[in-house]
Amino acid sequence: MKEVADRLERLAAAIGDALNYPIIPTQTRPITVITLLGVGVVLGVAFWISRRLQASLRSGLLARLHLEPGLEFSILRFLHYAVLALAIFFALEMLHVDLTGLAVVAGILSVGIGFGLQNLASNFISGIILLIERPITVGDKVTVGDVDGLVRAINMRSTEIVTDDNISIIVPNAEFISGRVVNWSHGDPKLRLRLPVGVSYGSDVEHVRRLLLDVAGRCADVLADPPPGVDFVRFGQSSLDFELHVWIADPRDRETVTSALHFAIRAAFLEEGIEIPFPQYDLHFRPEPPTETSSSAQPTTGPERSVGHTRGVTGRLR
Repeated sequence: MKEVADRLERLAAAIGDALNYPIIPTQTRPITVITLLGVGVVLGVAFWISRRLQASLRSGLLARLHLEPGLEFSILRFLHYAVLALAIFFALEMLHVDLTGLAVVAGILSVGIGFGLQNLASNFISGIILLIERPITVGDKVTVGDVDGLVRAINMRSTEIVTDDNISIIVPNAEFISGRVVNWSHGDPKLRLRLPVGVSYGSDVEHVRRLLLDVAGRCADVLADPPPGVDFVRFGQSSLDFELHVWIADPRDRETVTSALHFAIRAAFLEEGIEIPFPQYDLHFRPEPPTETSSSAQPTTGPERSVGHTRGVTGRLR
């Protein structure tokens, strides 16, 4: 029994020596294995506390305040950053890092940022600006360059945009600050759609106007205020050009409402016998008059005949 107790004591001493093994010697106290494990535990607990606090606020206080999704996301994101900052502070204290010496580290980092990390720093600062100024928020319909979709998340370095095809595209935050961004949901979310429609020249324009307004009025996603309108735009080369403009409440329904109105307009025109024309050309061939050479020339055999050549082709678009 005493032998087992001795073995356990030696095992505990060996484990203690391993945990207290100095990995990084310092002037005050060396950084040991147990110190690094404690730092890992602190950071892990910080992430767990952050997630629990965010879940509690999302289901409790923020749910009662009925805030905008973008503002709610910004509050939760800043809470997450604050908890991580406190955890990093305690971790540095556990590592016996002199915080006054961080100025030297900051100087070294500034040199690194100037040479190779400027894009990372620019994206990080741009992410902070996006969360504070909120030119775009989570759930907004945006267009950045050739990317069009909904903002799903604004992270420290980049923003995630989900397209209509459910494809996630990661856009650096700096592009939202330095480039041109179309935010379809910013401010008043109402959006006006313009639908060009062409009819044949023999159509009754007042009847076409009434049909278009009736189609817009029967669409459930079209707002009654502001009311739909129809403009007679121009006399086109092959059609009378109209434009139906309607208002919708959510920019995210832009493609769906446009498609529904196109189907409805086509069905209404077919029912009323109104033709939607397409460009056509009338071709006229004019034979070239016979020249002296061709008229005086005599064939070697056979009866006399004249030779005609096609001079040109004229076209008229209708």
